[in-house]
Amino acid sequence: MEVIGKIKLINETQTFGSNGFRKREMVVTTDEQYPQMILIEFLQDKCDLLNSYQVGQDVKVSINLRGREWINPQGEAKYFNSVQGWRIENLAQAAPQNIPPADQFEPAPDLSANEPDDLPF
Repeated sequence: MEVIGKIKLINETQTFGSNGFRKREMVVTTDEQYPQMILIEFLQDKCDLLNSYQVGQDVKVSINLRGREWINPQGEAKYFNSVQGWRIENLAQAAPQNIPPADQFEPAPDLSANEPDDLPF
């Protein structure tokens, strides 16, 4: 799935535990009738993807939805969702299409002189 919008916030990378688990969060505001502020987290090596982005840029973020169950001390099941980013693209730097100018093409031959007019209308 993808989220398209403008970067509202990019947090610093956080490190947790003795194994050095890394997490970095960003917020993207969608451009809709009712804009949504979507918190997206990048984990481990994906944290570095945000280094070249700044607040205010228009981006497309590829995401995965994650869900998990947690049983609290009372034995009740609780459910949590997260949005994890794994790729980000700057929409302002869309690759220009390499279309050659029209004068580099040969003109098409006049086919109407050689074709019979057999259309029913």
